Amino acid sequence: MKKVLFALLLAGFSYAPLQAQGKVGYVDMEKVLMSIPDYKNAQTSLEQQAEIWRQEISKEYDKIDQLYRDYQAREVLLSDETRKQKQEEIVNKEKEVRELQKKRFGPDGELFQKRQTLVKPIQEKVFQATKKLAEERGYDFIFTAPDGSTLIYAKSDKDITDELIKRVK
Repeated sequence: MKKVLFALLLAGFSYAPLQAQGKVGYVDMEKVLMSIPDYKNAQTSLEQQAEIWRQEISKEYDKIDQLYRDYQAREVLLSDETRKQKQEEIVNKEKEVRELQKKRFGPDGELFQKRQTLVKPIQEKVFQATKKLAEERGYDFIFTAPDGSTLIYAKSDKDITDELIKRVK
């Protein structure tokens, strides 16, 4: 009996700090986004465009492979100067294709830009709806599910950044 009473008492004390921290919720963001038809359409469009660009780049690499095979087959018949030209041609073509790949898929590439154009307005709409829901229901924090690693909403009076900066100085 004492163990049960102690466990209940301990549970009560461990729950009290949680209440003091405020109301917390979580959101399965993938499920929310996939429920929005515009998001699904944007994802489909991005995947289709990415596939077109992947095929384009693959064809260019196939051309480089063919150039290299042709070079190897004729290498012994070529003069030093012609051999050097062919090697440079292959190397330059590889650089061009890598640049194209970076242009399409790089961190600031066309796919990223297109994603920003198509998806960012949807994400902003979801954020505004999350904020409104949190304010209406009195949530202080909302995290993503299932891992809870990303904070997507925090009540402004819970921000202690400035206080921390003062203490660090």
